[in-house]
Amino acid sequence: MSNFSFTKLGLEGAYLIEYFSVGDNRGGFSKVYEKAIYKEVGIDFTLNETFISVSAKNVIRGLHFQTGNPQAKLVSVPKGKVYDVIVDLRLESLTFKKWEAFELSEQNHRALYVPRGFAHGFASLEDDTLMLYQCDGAYDKDTDTGIRYDDPDIGIEWPIEKGKDIHSQRDLQLMSLKSYIKSKNGNAS
Repeated sequence: MSNFSFTKLGLEGAYLIEYFSVGDNRGGFSKVYEKAIYKEVGIDFTLNETFISVSAKNVIRGLHFQTGNPQAKLVSVPKGKVYDVIVDLRLESLTFKKWEAFELSEQNHRALYVPRGFAHGFASLEDDTLMLYQCDGAYDKDTDTGIRYDDPDIGIEWPIEKGKDIHSQRDLQLMSLKSYIKSKNGNAS
């Protein structure tokens, strides 16, 4: 049952993973994570928490991260389909503020490993989409924050037509990338 495929991404430490999945006339069975298999490719991931979000079509969530106690995340979609985005926010990284996006769905059996120091967000492409977040590290409400999904200094190309996108009030009030850089450099005003 170890039919996993790991693809290193252009953003250091991030992986696109095709996980084990089988199905027949009864339904299906999938394995998204096995510690020993992940460790073999260099992913040291210890599951601390699991979250599930349910989203309507055209919902954009993110770009979320924690500043004080960053979490690594393994995200997958057991139902529906998303356009999943990660952004490298490590100031010292050669790929700082670069982003990559992938379609994750119940059909393609993909997961995305999001290392610490990255922002994560997604656009739901179908109604009632379930996103499964498996997190390494505890949730830290006090440092939970994010950068706006449409920050021009990042330039993510979302597949949702402007005006049809749905956001939380919290997400619309997230900081800019410039504000994030200032806060990391000790120049926050």
